[in-house]
Amino acid sequence: MKQAVLATGRRKTSVAKVWVTPGSGKIIVNRRPLDEYFGLETLKVDVKKPLEVTNTAGRFDVIASVKGGGFTGQAGAVRHGIARALLKIDEEFRPVLKKEGFLTRDPRMKERKKYGLKKARRAPQFSKR
Repeated sequence: MKQAVLATGRRKTSVAKVWVTPGSGKIIVNRRPLDEYFGLETLKVDVKKPLEVTNTAGRFDVIASVKGGGFTGQAGAVRHGIARALLKIDEEFRPVLKKEGFLTRDPRMKERKKYGLKKARRAPQFSKR
């Protein structure tokens, strides 16, 4: 296997560069351990999911550099990147990752604000009198 595999993951406005190398299972996000970077347990579980599904949790180290968006979007971007990197490592992971939906780039984005409205769809309060 190659020394390190680079993949890009995206979610909302977050972009993650993910390097997957053979190792002991350490996950580092923006030079900080996973547990320190993402506060919520659900996000940590979300990031680790592609490794658990492919039974490679202790075999690879993950180093991720992620920019933009909030922490939920960043966690999704890192997950997407890990899934893509695992696919480059072994093509046999495809059916499992595809079934879980980790290879699909989530297209949902924030809708733009329209003029005359307070938010994308929220209209100003209306009163007859």
